[in-house]
Amino acid sequence: MSSSVRAVLWDFGGVILESPFDAFARYERQRGLPEGFLRRLNATNPDTNAWARLERSEVPMTEFCERYEREAEAAGHAIDATAVLGLLAGGIRPEMVEAVRRCAARLRTALVTNNFVGFGEDRSEEVSEVLSLFHVVIESSRVGLRKPDPGIYRLACESLGVAPDQTVFLDDLGVNLKPARAMGMRTIKVTDPRVALVELEAAVGFALGPGGEQGWI
Repeated sequence: MSSSVRAVLWDFGGVILESPFDAFARYERQRGLPEGFLRRLNATNPDTNAWARLERSEVPMTEFCERYEREAEAAGHAIDATAVLGLLAGGIRPEMVEAVRRCAARLRTALVTNNFVGFGEDRSEEVSEVLSLFHVVIESSRVGLRKPDPGIYRLACESLGVAPDQTVFLDDLGVNLKPARAMGMRTIKVTDPRVALVELEAAVGFALGPGGEQGWI
């Protein structure tokens, strides 16, 4: 084990869950939207747009849907906000769950996720089993902070009793990793989960799956 690593922070969607971006792309093709429209919409005014306010529980679902659809119209296209939210429900990656389990046996672990009230309730038992593996679960909808606000990373470290430079953080979005890295965290961008797990094994210094590093290739 790396002597300097005491904790691992994990994102949920795109890390523990399959990435929603493929589902976004399918929706865009089906609706005749420009490629990347939903991601650009969510990145416009990222601290104050409807998506950000939903993830901080500042607006109820009905108001979010109205605001989000208006934002899309202002950007030139019509969307169904409820349908877009449904695209977030990707499958759970078992290899990541196993890695969380192994990390939790030897290190402190936290889930740090941007979400909204009610997310995952349709499969609450499955999600609850995954959440139970973490020592700390920090949800934007509960704490009123969302990534990439540095405050949510400080809260995670304080809750685990570790310093940022003793921490590894996995996320699928570079914008979320940048402030964590500036705080001193080691960061891993999850594009291919197998590659990310090899990087995590190197950081923590022990095997996270069958056959160690070779088990992910």
